[in-house]
Amino acid sequence: MSDSSRPLRVAIVGAGPAGIYAADALMKHDSLTDRGVSIDLYERMPAPFGLIRYGVAPDHPRIKGIITALHKVLDKPQVRLLGNVDYGTDITLEELHDHYDAVIFSTGATDDRGLDIPGVELDGSYGAAQFVAWYDGHPDFPRTWPLEQEKVAVIGVGNVALDVARVLAKTGDELLPTEIPANVYEGLKANKAVEVHVFGRRGPAQAKFTPLELKELDHSPTIEVIVSPEDIEYDEGSAVARRSSKITDQVATIIENYAIREPKQGAIHKLFLHFFENPTEILGEDGKVVGLRTERTELDGTGNVRATGKTTDWELGAVYRAVGYLSDNLPRIPFDQQAGVIPNEAGRIFDEGKHLPGMYATGWIKRGPVGLIGHTKGDANETVQCVVEDLTNGALPEPANPTEDAVIALLEGKGVPFTTWDGWYRLDEHERKLGAAEGRERVKVVEREEMLAASEPDKVHKG
Repeated sequence: MSDSSRPLRVAIVGAGPAGIYAADALMKHDSLTDRGVSIDLYERMPAPFGLIRYGVAPDHPRIKGIITALHKVLDKPQVRLLGNVDYGTDITLEELHDHYDAVIFSTGATDDRGLDIPGVELDGSYGAAQFVAWYDGHPDFPRTWPLEQEKVAVIGVGNVALDVARVLAKTGDELLPTEIPANVYEGLKANKAVEVHVFGRRGPAQAKFTPLELKELDHSPTIEVIVSPEDIEYDEGSAVARRSSKITDQVATIIENYAIREPKQGAIHKLFLHFFENPTEILGEDGKVVGLRTERTELDGTGNVRATGKTTDWELGAVYRAVGYLSDNLPRIPFDQQAGVIPNEAGRIFDEGKHLPGMYATGWIKRGPVGLIGHTKGDANETVQCVVEDLTNGALPEPANPTEDAVIALLEGKGVPFTTWDGWYRLDEHERKLGAAEGRERVKVVEREEMLAASEPDKVHKG
């Protein structure tokens, strides 16, 4: 049973929004007010913020504004950031149990969910997550990206598909005022794409876009959004969906407006939204993508679709698959490969039907990579409630060495060059100075070594 004479010690693995919201929920929980909590946020990247730093398009400053709220949480004295620490390598599950009453995993999703059609292995067939990581300056991905095709496809009707399509359709100079690194700007400046085709197998009422994202496609003077009037179809199921959801109705209305408006003057890039086109094969020659085959679908009355047998071959030089993210499979942690989550009940991690004491999950690794960033607040509250219930019921194991200094000594003894919250402020200042020199708010640093040198200069030669 956890020693109530000291603050509850909690490790959170993953310092993106999900993990930070969990820290906030712990600090705010009434049952922990008297005892207090001491939280360590572990992050394998040298910088915090996860999806917001490495998964949100650079021309989305509104979403990046969420960082302001997350800052307030990390500024609290009850929270420490331990960045540049890789779970399973720099610190093990056994070591976490030795130092904490509870461990919450909030590691999110960084890989692409598979698309089971012929041709996915061809040169020129890409997972959207890889492209997003490139343009967001993720240090673990290549510094260059081939943008040599004039006609490209994006498969998917979610916001990630729109982000990818918008970045492919914009010019490098349009994105230069954002925080993109120099290598990304040079890559986008050389981009040859003039047509971007987005494909979805169902109709406008079934698209998973959000209205704001859909409208943003048209904000660029260089992009004309094109929808075929033939794709504006609804059945009874679609009508019910529109009546029952304001967002669904707004999305359908925006798509309708794209379909009926006059051509946009001066737009050098065409961005096509194709509905009722189910991708069935990526076409190739000599190992390279040369097109995409789709099968026309039609509504069946319920909002679902059925195949018509009519196929179309689209001449395209690259295909981006934006059909969903796949969560990370963590060492020593049970994982449901099919669902892409850690098996859990309300956040308690289960293995073969039994709760693993002191182990919890929140965010995408808990419920799958769906929903908006703000949805992870509810996940965090539910998971933290389970932690508190287990604490109250004496179900949390007692760690062998729960002092705050012990885990620092462990990391230092291993020579792990971990970063801190103070280090983030130094890195933040460094990136802002780089931006100021170019008349921009910030220039994101890509290389791990440079991030570490800016945030923790005394540790740069260690590890």
